[in-house]
Amino acid sequence: MKRAALSPFVFPAALGGAAFAVGGLAGFLLGFVAALLGIDRALGFAGVSRIEAERAYRRLVRGRAGPPLEYLPDDVGWAAVAPHRRLGVQTIAIDSITGSSDRHKAESFDAAFRPPEWSRERWIQMWLAARRGGALPPISVYRVGDSHVVRDGHHRVSVARAHGAASIEASVVELRAAGQRAA
Repeated sequence: MKRAALSPFVFPAALGGAAFAVGGLAGFLLGFVAALLGIDRALGFAGVSRIEAERAYRRLVRGRAGPPLEYLPDDVGWAAVAPHRRLGVQTIAIDSITGSSDRHKAESFDAAFRPPEWSRERWIQMWLAARRGGALPPISVYRVGDSHVVRDGHHRVSVARAHGAASIEASVVELRAAGQRAA
């Protein structure tokens, strides 16, 4: 094993040695903590903790002050009768996402996709999964001109923005308003 691969285990090993030296109940507790840290790092979660995710969430929510997301109802109005064309999964710019087709989510998230308080746990779990390199499924969007409206994946957009992503994978359905030509 290379030295870089062993470095996450230095602290748990030192803690384990200290536990052995201290002995008794205090030593047992130190050894238990050392074992938990070792297991955590062996599973590949070193450096990514729930505390870090909580901090990211709090920073993001603290900045909530903007207007809510634009709302595009897809069950009434022009979007309900507009021609739909499935474009498949594509990489789209995060900045092109401007709204939601879900009234509740449009009212809950702000225009910068900062999450509502009620979604704290879901947001944190997605943040941790993304940070650990987990593959999140593509979001679903409507394309309206040069903009995109989220159908499914509001938390994934929020987390991607929080991680500084410039783009995201999306299943795209193009909506064309009356008189608009296909691209």
